[in-house]
Amino acid sequence: MMNAQIFTTPNGERMVMLSEADYQLLLAAAEDAVDIAAVRAFRERLEAGEEELLPAAMVERLLAGESPIRVWREHRGLSVSGLAQAAGLSQPYLSQIETGARRAGAEKLERIAQALHVQPDDLV
Repeated sequence: MMNAQIFTTPNGERMVMLSEADYQLLLAAAEDAVDIAAVRAFRERLEAGEEELLPAAMVERLLAGESPIRVWREHRGLSVSGLAQAAGLSQPYLSQIETGARRAGAEKLERIAQALHVQPDDLV
């Protein structure tokens, strides 16, 4: 149980004074509530099919700096030519984007993202 003192300032404002330990407990509880709400929202999006869980190996490849387009393409089970066809691009052009030899413009990145069923931000 928290030990709080309530007092009124000379201008009429009600104030609460807590020990630092009680204040830290309140901060921790507030952070926990934010985390719980975020997890609940993620689970709702997951159940609605708006989010997906990724294998750890895939996340490790992305964190290691591997081409996100290649990682997502392989995760979706697509060949370079299959993704190129789905995105309306030539296979050599897509290969150059995957290797970093070329940069995809916003419109082409959007087409690739649609073909992979991800957001364009997931590919950069």
